[in-house]
Amino acid sequence: MVELKTDTSIEAMHAAGQVVGRALTAVREAAAVGVTLLELDEVAREVLREAGASSPFLGYRPSFAPTPFPAVICASVNDAIVHGIPTRYRLRDGDLVSIDCGAELDGWAGDSAISFTVGRARPADVRLIETAERALSAGIGAAVVGNRIGDIAHAIGTVCRAGGYGIMDDFGGHGIGRRMHEDPPVPNEGRPGRGLALRHGMVLAIEPMLIAGGRNDYHAAPDGWTLCTNDGSRAAHVEHTVAITEAGPRVLTER
Repeated sequence: MVELKTDTSIEAMHAAGQVVGRALTAVREAAAVGVTLLELDEVAREVLREAGASSPFLGYRPSFAPTPFPAVICASVNDAIVHGIPTRYRLRDGDLVSIDCGAELDGWAGDSAISFTVGRARPADVRLIETAERALSAGIGAAVVGNRIGDIAHAIGTVCRAGGYGIMDDFGGHGIGRRMHEDPPVPNEGRPGRGLALRHGMVLAIEPMLIAGGRNDYHAAPDGWTLCTNDGSRAAHVEHTVAITEAGPRVLTER
């Protein structure tokens, strides 16, 4: 069931989203050659603590996961697409890093992700990240009253495929509100004019995930959480929480 949020609820979600935005900004600023992923997780934890927010990631255990998630960020490096567990891995020059973060504040959730490079960036990585950001912008642009979920999916997929990138078949965005994951699912590829109609008060986490090698397949790492490209190519993941309003899409996790 899709819950329509009131304008007051959307404002509360915006407050949670701002915490997420601050956490991602702080993590991005702290990321440098030699810094560990666990240190980045601690940066995000401190932002949540200062805001009086909790993490919807910490302890989360969906049906596919062998263990509860042990961190407040997902930190996916190079060929890791999503769900990377922060470890003692030290960032290296040229790494491509995707950070996903969530916050719960006063009973409402926000969810967002960024991708960036550390040190000297490879031109191919810059293009991949820029395309992911364009795909996210296209998806947000299609998130208007009267459109359908398929219009968002089609907008994202069109940008990704035009760049020659692969798209994960069975992972994408989702509704969000009192819980981090709610209905409806928001695919990253689809047919326009299909699916659930978008209405004022719907709030969606829109999140393109691009695979540089152009393939759609992936596998789980030994930790049971991290999803990696099968061909070893790099990946990018970007995300915003977006409210559908009569005035147009409203990004609740701006940075």
